[in-house]
Amino acid sequence: MSNDTSMDRIIEAVRSFDGVLVLEPRPGDGAPEIAWGDAFFYDAPDGVVPTTVQPYGTVVTKNYPDDTSCDLDRPGRWRVNVHVGRDRLRELVADRGPEDAVVPDTFLPHPLYGDLGWVCVVNPGERTTDAVVGLLREAHQAARRRRLRRRAIG
Repeated sequence: MSNDTSMDRIIEAVRSFDGVLVLEPRPGDGAPEIAWGDAFFYDAPDGVVPTTVQPYGTVVTKNYPDDTSCDLDRPGRWRVNVHVGRDRLRELVADRGPEDAVVPDTFLPHPLYGDLGWVCVVNPGERTTDAVVGLLREAHQAARRRRLRRRAIG
């Protein structure tokens, strides 16, 4: 499976989630250039980008100024990031650390947000793609529960 096919497969799987909004910034849509080509996943059944929450998952296709450890500027490299919570993160990454940030198809703590319960995979492949989609589904369901809870309180 090529990397592009895996990335497309993951994004298309997320598109199938009920109430999802997949934001894919492109030239001319008002998004900052740094975000072009990336994907951001929200629970937003109204189709409007939420202004009070962060996405629960992302696909990034390049280094960001403060996030270079995964070497995403090399051709063909990209990374999926998922908020899984601290407990699940510990289960998934075991003894992996920042020094492993360039290892593909392996669950790693997110280089910046691992302490907040974010996991990442550089170039998901045979070992991780299905699990990544499952984690994104769980993250979407958790985001939905939070949205409904806020609405009930609110």
